This record gives sequence, structure tokens and C-alpha cells, in this order.
Amino acid sequence: MPKRQCSAPPLSHRPDRPIVRNKRAIARQATSRVAFEHAPPSRDDPLLDFEPYRHRQPRSNSITPDLQREFVAHLAASGIVTQAARKIGRSMEALYKLRHRPGAEGFASAWDRAAASGVKRLEDTALARAIEGSPRHIVRGGEIVASERHHNEALVMFFLRHRLPERYGPVELKPGHPDYDALREKLFAEWKEQAAQERHSPENRQANLEFFKDLKLRWRREWEIEARNKERARQ
Repeated sequence: MPKRQCSAPPLSHRPDRPIVRNKRAIARQATSRVAFEHAPPSRDDPLLDFEPYRHRQPRSNSITPDLQREFVAHLAASGIVTQAARKIGRSMEALYKLRHRPGAEGFASAWDRAAASGVKRLEDTALARAIEGSPRHIVRGGEIVASERHHNEALVMFFLRHRLPERYGPVELKPGHPDYDALREKLFAEWKEQAAQERHSPENRQANLEFFKDLKLRWRREWEIEARNKERARQ
């Protein structure tokens, strides 16, 4: 059987954010879109047009306006805060401390928008996987002999339920809904049928016979006692 070459799936991307770098150490491991990072936005990108925090007396380790914009750019490209922090050589503690300072509102807002673009990228990646599937290798004798596309049905339904909830979302059954009324009628019919079967069952008939037999005996004893009492009263 001839071996087929396995390659990474085709990568679609937004025109303004081309995929430029494979983050995997081994190129053939880059079989997912999350293995690549987007190019940082250009300097004239509106995302970088924010008012940075300006230190009154900057020090050598201060997060300057240029570093703030560089951090936001890398965050928009990777979607990972820790990775963007490493890119500018600053700690997470220092970045979060700066974010919450009075006067850093512009930096914080740009940070949030950059992080949102990373989440959007993750959503696009998951949607692409739902549509195109993901590669699955066929291994024989310890070697990859072929590959196939696998579609995750749970992921597909997740997107359908959230993108088109009116068609694929959960149905709220309540009085007035056709499905609710149909289910109600069906259950009532089943209950009536079950009750009728129980009434006409041999066990139920036998129980009824025993009940009325005991009732007749009790009434007879009561009648006999009442008759003896009347007879004594006449004597």
C-alpha cells in the first residue's frame, strides 16, 4: 500500500492578520491553527491609537508608552497575556499593577480589546475545525501510513445551538406550546389506559371480591347484633 504524505491542513486567515510564524518547535506538529500566531498590528492600527500611561519619572525598568503599545500588539497577535509580557521583557505583576493605576485607562481598554481579538481568533479556530474537521493519522507498525479528516459532531452542535438558538437551542415546553400540549395528551391517554388495565386485571377483580365479601360479613354481623338487641328489648 503506497504511503500518502501527511501535511498540515490549509489555513484560512483574515486579510489584515496574516499567519506568519509557526510556534511549534517541530514544523510537522503544526496541524492546528492555534499552532500559528498572527502578525502584530501595524503602527497605524486603531488598536494602538490609545493614550498610554506616562510615568512622571521613568526608570530603566518602567513600562514606557512604546512598550505598552508593543505589549498590546503582541497580545492581539498571540491572544496570550503571558506570551505578550515575555515579548516586552516585563513581568505580569508589573503589567497588572500598571493597568490598575489612575491614568492607565487607555492602556487597560486597549488591553481588553486585544484580548478580545484573541478570543475571537480562538472562536474562528474552533469554527474552522467544526467545518473543516481536524486531521487524524492512521498508524501501522509505528509509522503514519495515511491521514483522514475527523469532524467533531459535539463541536458542530455547540456552534449551531449558540449561533442559531431559535432552531437548534433547547426547547422550553410550557402550556400553549404544541409539543407541550401533545405530550400532555399522550401522557393522559397512557394514564387512563393504565388505570383501566389495573381495574380490569385479575388481581384487581380478586381484591374487589375479597373486599365486598368482607364487607357483607361485617354488615351481617352488625345486623345480627342489632336483631338480638331488639329481641331482648321486646322481652
